[in-house]
Amino acid sequence: MAAVVAGILSTSVPGASAAGRHDDRAQLRRDADAITALGVTGVQARLITPDGRNLTATSGVADLTSRRPVSPNGYFRIASVTKTFVATVILQLAGDGRLSLDDTVEQWLPGVVSGNGNDGRAITIRQLLQHTSGIHDVYPDYTSAKDFYRHRYDTYTPEQTVARTMRHQPDSQPGKDWSYSNTGYVLLGMIIQRVTGHPWHEEVRDRIARPLGLRHTFWPGTSPKLPQPHAETYQRFHPGKPLVDVTEQVGSGTNGEAGLISTTADLNRFFRALLGGRLLPPTQLAQMKQTIPVGKKFEPLMPGARDGLGLFSRPLSCGGTYWGHEGGDSGWISSVGVTADGRRSITVSLSGAVAESADHVLRITQAESKLIDDALCTTPNAGRRRR
Repeated sequence: MAAVVAGILSTSVPGASAAGRHDDRAQLRRDADAITALGVTGVQARLITPDGRNLTATSGVADLTSRRPVSPNGYFRIASVTKTFVATVILQLAGDGRLSLDDTVEQWLPGVVSGNGNDGRAITIRQLLQHTSGIHDVYPDYTSAKDFYRHRYDTYTPEQTVARTMRHQPDSQPGKDWSYSNTGYVLLGMIIQRVTGHPWHEEVRDRIARPLGLRHTFWPGTSPKLPQPHAETYQRFHPGKPLVDVTEQVGSGTNGEAGLISTTADLNRFFRALLGGRLLPPTQLAQMKQTIPVGKKFEPLMPGARDGLGLFSRPLSCGGTYWGHEGGDSGWISSVGVTADGRRSITVSLSGAVAESADHVLRITQAESKLIDDALCTTPNAGRRRR
């Protein structure tokens, strides 16, 4: 059966075109339905337009038992979208003169990155931010339903995560190749604590969440639960095996590489403020937007993407680029896209994004990318795509 549209919500402002509201809303709904048609359990998306309209669309169901509708205000684990928050704190500290992006890891974390060819003296903070440190990434993941039930409440300190990585030789020399590294952002979280004396998530709270009024964005610590409302998320560990509800877990990433919980409204507000110049001085924002191509492994999933410092740019079908970040973990996929001026933004969260094959993963990410492109390529009042 076709995916069920559970809700469409819009807030208009005086003077906004009725045709524009309808077209934006209808396109968002169609694109959300296209994602659940691929087998994703639930979708929520929120579009903010330059004239202040706030449109949300949901599709699918929040859980497979009650089949209740997806909430447009649901909480979800944002996974690697957390990295943009961490990068913003690092760049704020650079703007304050408390560190330099060209400082080495060894300067702040003596002896932490060493052994098996790893050398913190040769790796800079900038390289950690831009995934060019060369550090091999060892990221914990569940291999079966039994493994999930046994380890879903496990926790790891940053030191344990980095020590596990140091058992491996680096993938490349620092600065040579782009390779996505969660461990790099664990190290950045450790550097934030060394510089400020506070954990990374407290600095995110005090420097970003509280000033922007992000009342629904927080670090849950070791709690395995999500606040209400939220959708359940599912994972199939092997083809043909039953779906497993993996919503309740501590989460594999809590040390700066991932870990935050948020909502579509809060993520839109954060990225609009960031791209609008409200969180970083012009020099640091310009540094954040200096990009390099992503690696070959990521290119099919993110065609044309370039990586800045905790921020990706991607081309728009209507010309130009947008900025944002993606995140995915245990059935969750989330993505944010913002126009260069920070005035038009879209956040989408997928729950129960169960992929049966590499081709299925690609089709889901393509459908998600289309939703973002359609939302950002719609003109404010006419609702027509620019080609």
